[in-house]
Amino acid sequence: MTDSFFLRVESRVERLAEIAEFVETAARAAGLNDEQVYDVQMAVDEACTNVIEHAYHGDPHGSLELTCATRGKEWVITIRDFGARFDPQKVKMPKTGDPLSKRRIGGLGIFFMHKLMDRVTYDFSEGAGNCVTMIKKLGK
Repeated sequence: MTDSFFLRVESRVERLAEIAEFVETAARAAGLNDEQVYDVQMAVDEACTNVIEHAYHGDPHGSLELTCATRGKEWVITIRDFGARFDPQKVKMPKTGDPLSKRRIGGLGIFFMHKLMDRVTYDFSEGAGNCVTMIKKLGK
């Protein structure tokens, strides 16, 4: 990986703006266009909000570690936390075709992450925390 960027912040909603600026700087350095920058900012915002709300349950004393880098023809962002684990397989994807009144609450954040990015993977290795990796292809 080259052009690596790193940010560590507390698990506070107030830090989301700083995260968005960090992501924009890293994405632009990698050559992503305006639409791609917007996509990755939205996906990262969803992922970080999920960590703050669900992994740390609003506890502002947790931390998020973000690493961005180019890897070949891909821009890769990794978000690591040490909060509660979750099983992404248990999150039911929303039925976006249903009327709003019939939709279940939840699952939209993960849905958007997968729609906005080219690939999203999860790793919950013992002792290494929870890790979400999202990839956007360069040159699209």
